[in-house]
Amino acid sequence: QVQLVESGGGLVQPGGSLRLSCAASRSISSTYVMAWYRQAPGKQRELVATITTGGSTNYADSVKGRFTISRDSAKKWVYLQMNSLKPEDTAVYYCNVMEWVGLSAENYWGQGTQVTVST
Repeated sequence: QVQLVESGGGLVQPGGSLRLSCAASRSISSTYVMAWYRQAPGKQRELVATITTGGSTNYADSVKGRFTISRDSAKKWVYLQMNSLKPEDTAVYYCNVMEWVGLSAENYWGQGTQVTVST
């Protein structure tokens, strides 16, 4: 089992920046995908960014060039640097880890952190 705890959310003005952090209760095994999702009120949860075991990253078109996902070498933290924030970025942001151990895959979620972009 892995517990994930997000932090770093808050209220920011349009054009501002926030850095979200996600702490895992233990190091993630050698094969994984770490991701950030978000869910705005009345909308479905959507994928924001992913980072793989090899360090490859992918982003939703809506955040490309503004958001950066990264992880630490110990594989216990994943981050989301968010720049040039827009009101439409307002959502609850969730950390997600998909971990493979042998042939078995486990999917873990954090509890979410609120990001509000507003004047």
